[in-house]
Amino acid sequence: MTTEVRIQLGLFVILLLLRAFDKASPHIHLWEVLLNANHLIVALIVNYYFLPRYFYTKRYGSFFCGVAATIVVAILIKELLLGNLFEENGVAAFFWEMVHQFVQFLTTMLLYVGVKLGWDAHQKQGELEKLKNVVTESELQFLKSQINPHFLFNNLNNLYAHALERSGKTPRIILELSSLLRYMLYECRAQWVPLEKEFKYLVDFIHLQELQVEDKGNIRFSMEGSPSGKFIAPLILVVFVENCFKHSISSQTEKININIDLVIRGDQLSMYCANSYSETSNIDQLSRGIGLENVKTRLDLLYPDAYSLEIRAEDNLYEVELSINLSNTVKS
Repeated sequence: MTTEVRIQLGLFVILLLLRAFDKASPHIHLWEVLLNANHLIVALIVNYYFLPRYFYTKRYGSFFCGVAATIVVAILIKELLLGNLFEENGVAAFFWEMVHQFVQFLTTMLLYVGVKLGWDAHQKQGELEKLKNVVTESELQFLKSQINPHFLFNNLNNLYAHALERSGKTPRIILELSSLLRYMLYECRAQWVPLEKEFKYLVDFIHLQELQVEDKGNIRFSMEGSPSGKFIAPLILVVFVENCFKHSISSQTEKININIDLVIRGDQLSMYCANSYSETSNIDQLSRGIGLENVKTRLDLLYPDAYSLEIRAEDNLYEVELSINLSNTVKS
């Protein structure tokens, strides 16, 4: 027996008890049980036949005609067994007695139907929430899958450039790149990863990018606070770091300045990234890259009302300030 049927049977018992105790001497007659059972049967027919077949399919005319016909049949059955509707009291009396009985049935039936509609609405809401979660998870997986080719595209170009120059750093770049790919492919499948591992990945990524900068500028990276015991969505932070190097290297051949600060205070993670760039570069186009739009969407999905992001580009300085509340981030 399903929960919704139990609820309706419980309503049947409550209505029966209300009828019994609405007397100077509370008791229940057999005819009262049969009367309430008649009402319940009508409600069950409406709830499990007319509602799904006609009401939910928007065939409202058929629904109301069917309900009215069912109530009339139930009234006739009731009076044949229990009542005196057919005593010779005249046509007018017969008509008004039918109307009175119809209103009684309709009033009681509305209670049962209301319970059924409320239950169906509750079930539908649950299904919508599940569907929403599935859609959100699918979208997150799609967004995460975009990061890998985006990352590979940028770094394979760098590797190609070093290979053309027969740079002695090419083997080290390949080794660093393989380490990063191992993390991305095998450890980022979960929705949340340990913040310690994400920070290590970030440090390795910065080391890889430093090989491109060489003596063209200064790179400063600092971290304050302990990431131990905390979790974060994977590959969130690296997009902003990658943009720092991309903005600077693509527009400058020297005097590159990149500053990356990570601060952890309690459950609050703050990240500040700043990089110099040349005004002659197309900074607007860079800021609309796939990586940045991707990470903004992921932040909206994973940290609704739990993050702040500010991006500024002025006076040859591109700055990003990100703050994330990690309190609701739990281990997968």
